[in-house]
Amino acid sequence: MSAGGISIHAVDVAHGRPGTGMRVEIHRLMPDGERRVLADGVLGPDGALDHPVKTGEGIEAGVHEVLFHLGAFFAATAERPPPPFLEVVPFRFRVFDAALHYHLPIKFTPWGFSLYRGA
Repeated sequence: MSAGGISIHAVDVAHGRPGTGMRVEIHRLMPDGERRVLADGVLGPDGALDHPVKTGEGIEAGVHEVLFHLGAFFAATAERPPPPFLEVVPFRFRVFDAALHYHLPIKFTPWGFSLYRGA
């Protein structure tokens, strides 16, 4: 049985563009409180994270957290509202079955976001 993986896709709906260049981190939260980094990278031209975690590398059942660096994204694009509102947006979720795929699309603006498990 192959692992399903975790995929990320980000869209800046306020400006009608993908989240190209946004830093994203994926961590596995261990029962003892340790945070294991599974991925730390930037989103590609299509707003997706191109990393082996999307095909299941390193993914196990348990609690995971994704950190979306929205503040730095808007600062780099010079479209961040003064004063800054969103900085790092965490999303904590549980992988029940590592053989299933967990797609996490985020739609965001400088002031808010919508994040869910997609198909």
